[in-house]
Amino acid sequence: MARLTPLQEELCSQDRWDFSDLKALFINTTLKKTPRVSNTQGLMDLSIEIMRRQGLAVENIRAVDLDIAPGVWPDMTEHGVEADVWPEVFEKVISADILVLGTPIWLGEKSSVCTRVIERLYANSSQLNEQGQYAYYGKVGGCIVTGNEDGIKHCSMGILYSLQHVGYTIPPQADAGWIGEAGPGPSYLDEGSGGPENDFTNRNTTFMTWNLLHLARMIKDAGGIPAHGNQRSKWDEGFRFDFANPEHR
Repeated sequence: MARLTPLQEELCSQDRWDFSDLKALFINTTLKKTPRVSNTQGLMDLSIEIMRRQGLAVENIRAVDLDIAPGVWPDMTEHGVEADVWPEVFEKVISADILVLGTPIWLGEKSSVCTRVIERLYANSSQLNEQGQYAYYGKVGGCIVTGNEDGIKHCSMGILYSLQHVGYTIPPQADAGWIGEAGPGPSYLDEGSGGPENDFTNRNTTFMTWNLLHLARMIKDAGGIPAHGNQRSKWDEGFRFDFANPEHR
């Protein structure tokens, strides 16, 4: 369990909003298999703890522990791959109101595991929800990044763009991260790193978490993203909204 700051504790004591009907899924895309220590997990745990204090059902998985096949189809066993657990992971994704991807930085980029998860999210993005919109409409996304040297904003740009492109809604300041000094040095959870005490990181992680909560609450209460002008099912039936309709066949 992550240790919250006094201000984070105070914010968690609110009783104005009820988030207990929301679900969140955190996917850690570290390259380290369990039980090796993941610094990315250390920062993710802070956001997870805030959400759990608000009554959310939060699930946390480490993608590298799972046999997620590479590819851009929903189930790669139908395309020559022997094993693929992505269909099971997708069930967790689609049932969650909030998705947070966590990644370390390697060579200035998100991890290869993170890229694979995003590719598999893309594989399911053409599926439709009950309103005929793309499957991820009405869900919100964010990201957490850790590493040494630079790259937090660069990684966040790619991750958040990908999430919104497949249909997620991104709230303000939906990324947070921590990096050490340039060159070899302590990682986030290492003794003396200053990571867990870093005010900038704690502030951004707090803002990201609450913005995810608030936007998910707003969208849930509104019944999702309004289904007008964005329904793939209607478009396929010949409706062109603001364009002239072609002949129906």
